[in-house]
Amino acid sequence: MLGWVNVLPWFTRNGGAYGMVRSICISRGRAKVATNASTAPVISSVTPAEDGNGKVLLKNLTLGEMEDWVENDLGHQRFRARQLWEWIYSRSKLAASFEEMTDLAKSFREKLGEVAQIDSISLGELHTSKDGTRKLTFRLESGGNIESVLIPAEGRTTLCISSQHGCALNCQFCFTGRMGLRRHLSQAEIVDQVVMTQRLFGNEYRISNIVFMGEGEPLHNIDNVIRALDVILHGRGLNFSHNKVTVSTSGLVPEMRRFVRQSRANLAVSLHATNNEVRSWIMPINRKHPLEELVSALREDFPREHARQQKVFFEYLMLRGVNDSLTDAKELLRLVAQVPCKVNLIRFNSHEGTEFQGSEESTILAFQDYLVKKGMTVTVRQSRGDDLMMACGQLGELGGVSPPRMKPPTRFQPSLRQVGSQPQS
Repeated sequence: MLGWVNVLPWFTRNGGAYGMVRSICISRGRAKVATNASTAPVISSVTPAEDGNGKVLLKNLTLGEMEDWVENDLGHQRFRARQLWEWIYSRSKLAASFEEMTDLAKSFREKLGEVAQIDSISLGELHTSKDGTRKLTFRLESGGNIESVLIPAEGRTTLCISSQHGCALNCQFCFTGRMGLRRHLSQAEIVDQVVMTQRLFGNEYRISNIVFMGEGEPLHNIDNVIRALDVILHGRGLNFSHNKVTVSTSGLVPEMRRFVRQSRANLAVSLHATNNEVRSWIMPINRKHPLEELVSALREDFPREHARQQKVFFEYLMLRGVNDSLTDAKELLRLVAQVPCKVNLIRFNSHEGTEFQGSEESTILAFQDYLVKKGMTVTVRQSRGDDLMMACGQLGELGGVSPPRMKPPTRFQPSLRQVGSQPQS
């Protein structure tokens, strides 16, 4: 078995490893570089955060931080910050320029134009699937692209957003995992995916649900994700209901436990296997936080005390010949017996170079039927946008150093496609 250090190093584009990812926080024009040699980097935001040109990125601020900045740095009254905040986040405004903020004094707007910036990312490309799903590619100021997906459906419109550029966790079935981690996204870069998508499609769709299921492991970037959620859920911010916002994790247990205490958003857990042998192969994070630790934490934390979420959402990807037998269904039932939960079965969305195959439809329905008859709430997620690489597990772009492939247990090899990469033991 690979040790944790060998399972999740996978160098980022600028040479940092999983436990040594650097974050740069700007305060008063001075850069602070923090490193942490523990199992996860500590990413902190310092007020006020600036862009590469020395301008304050307004969406990197909480409302309280914006009030302090307007009062202490710009010399204006605090209520001006609340007006500015409303122009940025009110769904009827979502201002892209200071000139739009007509109830602010011209001199104040001019000052803001000199020292501050509203948007942290810019729209690159827009693709539309045959089923109406839209993929938005956003350009990062530091270089590279991230992707979000707008999913219209009857009665709701869901936006799937990214929390990192790439991902460090190397889930074997995921295209994004083959990128490795390029870097964490800032609070502003996360929030801007929501703001800019609503600006673009506001006349056609009203975003009702947000899921953190795009590029990256959200809880690997927990500080910035929690700050972004504060803006998304804030009554005077984007004002989404906490019941309509879901954060998905692969199982970083300490960060997960912090999340359920500090955020009111819903939690989903990518389970995808019912035993440590399979999960440690397809999700190397399991070698650090095995199923027993993960399930035990969920058993203690659900139902959640300070949020209305009574049941955790388990996501379970159906892989042919790997985790889709009735024996797996029985093991799943046993594994989560003491955890209040709902299960969402996910069809595998193929991509170039993968060794996995999706389960047959009859197998998925039999799996669901068995669990439902045992009293579980089980749904099957419909794939959306898989014709243009915008479905679950298909986001991102390859390039640079890719993480290693894990060697499958011998008994599963007949179920896998033959691919060219050499697996690691």
